[in-house]
Amino acid sequence: MRRGRVGLAPLGATTGRAVEPAAARRAVSAALEAATGLGDAHAAVAALFRPDATVGIKVNCLGGPNLSPRVDLVTALAALLAERGIPRRRIIVFDRSSRELARAGFAVRRDGAGFLCVGIDNDYDREPSTSGEIGSCFARLVSTTCTALVSFGVVKDHDLAGVSAGLKNLYGLIHNPNKYHDHNCDPYVADVANHPFVRGKLRLVVLDGVVAQCHGGPAYRPDTAWPLGLVAASTDPVAADAWAWKVIDAERVRRGLPTLAQAKRPPRFLATAARYGLGVGDPAAIVEVRA
Repeated sequence: MRRGRVGLAPLGATTGRAVEPAAARRAVSAALEAATGLGDAHAAVAALFRPDATVGIKVNCLGGPNLSPRVDLVTALAALLAERGIPRRRIIVFDRSSRELARAGFAVRRDGAGFLCVGIDNDYDREPSTSGEIGSCFARLVSTTCTALVSFGVVKDHDLAGVSAGLKNLYGLIHNPNKYHDHNCDPYVADVANHPFVRGKLRLVVLDGVVAQCHGGPAYRPDTAWPLGLVAASTDPVAADAWAWKVIDAERVRRGLPTLAQAKRPPRFLATAARYGLGVGDPAAIVEVRA
């Protein structure tokens, strides 16, 4: 892990949701190179993922087609994993439901020549397990199938947690996230990330920041979205969210809105996650490396 380090690559907003595949590939590759300090995206992927891994890429499609990871960016990452030597049948893009994936533009498929793309669709462990203050049944994809995970989120605020980026995305791994939204979702977001199913497998966070949102999340709100024009990546999952907090607060201040702390919804879970040793939670300590 490159603690506190977030790699940033430019990718300007385009008409609609689509990104030209070559541009998507350049942005994802550059963000990975900047995040890892390695000069080649293939070397970065090789450092993070074994060729015998089964890699789950958890996307966040709750915000619908306008505030979900772009298919072209996720496809670019899947291609890099395949070029690492990981068979495409062991690259699994997933979210809570097939319906949300399809609504965001993903082609749901459980077989075929490309990477798999599936909804959890209520396929959870039969018995709950605990971590800190959570007691949850995890998706069997996470507990049993996948040996490595990527959290592929977006950059947006959350009306309770403060920030929904890479870590809050992991709420989609458990069957009962509705139980864990008190106290700005603290310590619950950190507790999910600290569970052995996640802590032992999460290798990378990638954030689609082509368009970000500073208020009104987690649902899409066009009047508070803005063209951030970046793809971010980090091997430090806490740092990725701390960076998102920083850029969201900067946009809120620019618009004359109170900061997340002033609005009484700071992402408190970041300090808890840092205390657990999961990464760097102080936005002032984040090292931005621009491609």
